[in-house]
Amino acid sequence: MELLTSHLVVALVALVAIGGATRVMEAGLACPDWPLCYGVLLPSRQMNLQVFLEWFHRLDAFLVGMALLVLSALSLRFRAWLPHWLPWASGGALALVAVQGGLGALTVLRLLESSTVTAHLATALLLVLLLSAVHQKLSVALAKRDPGSVQPLPPLPLWWSGLALVAGGLVLAQCVLGGAMASQWAADRCFSAGDGCRWLLAHRLGAYPAALTVFGLALGSFALPRQRRGLRGFAAAAAVLVLAQVLLGVLALRLQLAVPAVTVSHQLVAALLVAVIGAIGGRTLSGSARTTGALQSPTSPSPLEVAHG
Repeated sequence: MELLTSHLVVALVALVAIGGATRVMEAGLACPDWPLCYGVLLPSRQMNLQVFLEWFHRLDAFLVGMALLVLSALSLRFRAWLPHWLPWASGGALALVAVQGGLGALTVLRLLESSTVTAHLATALLLVLLLSAVHQKLSVALAKRDPGSVQPLPPLPLWWSGLALVAGGLVLAQCVLGGAMASQWAADRCFSAGDGCRWLLAHRLGAYPAALTVFGLALGSFALPRQRRGLRGFAAAAAVLVLAQVLLGVLALRLQLAVPAVTVSHQLVAALLVAVIGAIGGRTLSGSARTTGALQSPTSPSPLEVAHG
């Protein structure tokens, strides 16, 4: 199960990045129909870079949906040996990916309407956040099958949980704001005609509180109990990603979005940052062995290994 959830996180981050590349290369309508592309599964005759980006984006989304269906089925089949919250979390993720697929269809049918494209990105980022948290929380829960293998985790201070929640909300809101700006091509319009610059300004101003809370997590992680030092690495990674995101954002603006690789990298780092924030949330929610959910005793046989991965 850990292997499956880790692969899902990678696939979802890739999905967001490919979606960004599709938008930057103006390939959102390269396949004019849905769910097929030019009426076939593989449009080999029409294949070019734009068609490939849109087709591969849909393929990745389909594979994510199938993997989430498998995760949900396994979590129900082996629920007696897995944390009690896993079927609910996997079911919620499956519902989100269904919404994501519907929004993906609407982006084509409504000819890339701005609000639909923004909602499509927001749902994808929510999936990244949720699956990353699920993977980390599941890893901790499975590690506690042997009570003597790890020490019970001490509770985290209330301020840490609050700061992690605020950081997650601000980072997610900033990413969605960037998606709304991009879906309206506000930066391009601002550079060319001085129109839509308020979106660009709002995105820049929103970066300050999001960055400050992430840096606060990185500094605050040094005050956590020794057994929780794993959170320190995630918090440091989040701070590094914020720095990279700021640099890429400044570079993209200086280049006036003329270099697609820089713009796509900006969105990729945003997805990675959401994944790391989700990992922090998952680790933060992982309490003592008594609160992680019902897990099978290591002395009794079970088919858990069948579900592992």
